[in-house]
Amino acid sequence: MKTIIVIGAGAAGMIAALAAKSAAGAGAVSVLLFDGNEKVGKKLFITGKGRCNVTNASDMKTVMENVVSNPKFLYSAFKCFGSADIMKILEDGGCRLKIERGNRVFPVSDHSSDVINTLYKLLKNAGVNIKLNCIIKKLLINDRKCSGVVLANGSSISADAVIVATGGISYRLTGSNGDGYKFASAAGHKVSELYPSLVPLVLSEHDCTRLQGLSLKNVNAAVYKGSKRIYEGFGELLFTHFGVSGPLILSASSYIAGLVKNGNLRLVIDLKPALDKNVLDARILRDFEKYKNKSLKNALGDLLLQSLIPVIIDRMNISPETRVNEIKKEHRHRLVNILKDFEFTITGMRGFDEAVVTKGGVSVKEVEPSSMESKLIKSLYFAGEVLDLDALTGGYNLQIAWSTGWMAGSCAAGSLL
Repeated sequence: MKTIIVIGAGAAGMIAALAAKSAAGAGAVSVLLFDGNEKVGKKLFITGKGRCNVTNASDMKTVMENVVSNPKFLYSAFKCFGSADIMKILEDGGCRLKIERGNRVFPVSDHSSDVINTLYKLLKNAGVNIKLNCIIKKLLINDRKCSGVVLANGSSISADAVIVATGGISYRLTGSNGDGYKFASAAGHKVSELYPSLVPLVLSEHDCTRLQGLSLKNVNAAVYKGSKRIYEGFGELLFTHFGVSGPLILSASSYIAGLVKNGNLRLVIDLKPALDKNVLDARILRDFEKYKNKSLKNALGDLLLQSLIPVIIDRMNISPETRVNEIKKEHRHRLVNILKDFEFTITGMRGFDEAVVTKGGVSVKEVEPSSMESKLIKSLYFAGEVLDLDALTGGYNLQIAWSTGWMAGSCAAGSLL
């Protein structure tokens, strides 16, 4: 009997093993699924804050638009196995799903364990041989063909195809240790520089500490390198003791990962995106008329959250005790500019232990997009986060894992029949 080895029992690895069995028929191919952890789906367990944002139910065009790195590479994979396909597999397996805001898909129970348990049950029912607490040391490669693996204990296992689905190096506590990159490099593959992605940003200003815990909704944020705008988005952000986090900021990090080390990055927050400067100025004039006999610190409550007021006034270079009827036009215009361009200096990003995904990985130029097979080594396949593919939040990164995993598994099995 032909044998397929899948390395890594995360989202990509589990679906690859399932696809291999599905494509080959229950008894036609033996599928071995290896993982160094004591259970499958360890990183999957913590995704979506423990709820597991399974996928995104938007159309393929929208899904593609939310892929940051190498979206064109994924066209065939998304077409072969999309969000509707993974949803059907899970629901047919007994895991009921629901669609929330932004077409984000979650289990009805709001427990990621239900997704993992369903996949585990499907794998066992399909006859996949799951090997836990088993660490792969290296790939066996002869005459530019992958012929098996060597375990940490020194023993070797032969295979007719090997699928590397080891993930990245984000959330290392889940077992993401970068082994897949070592396997790829040893096989002659180029691995691009790795960065944490979907991660909070570190800012230099002391204002962050003063604003710690403040959540801003419906704001616009842009990142500039010099005068060039690198990213712009609308949504929610959160101030922390070191800088900023939240969905808007995590998305921004996807676009600036390789630029932070060179410095000169600015985060500019528009606190009032619905109002242009003229309309905002008129609004402030009305508030100043209403509170003309009060001090400035007591006149901004209708416009701003209380915790923002002292920081904004400090940036105006004016005493908070100044009477509103004494404020000059230049100070009012300065207030408008601060509210529309609330600026900070980005000095870094938080590390891989806080990153949702890894940016960078095995170069997709050396992987066949219609099969996920290596262009350099026959019978070697890659799937999931180990590849140089990443997307924004919203279920898109898991869909990359499902799509590439399914294609790798089905194509690996198909090549052996």
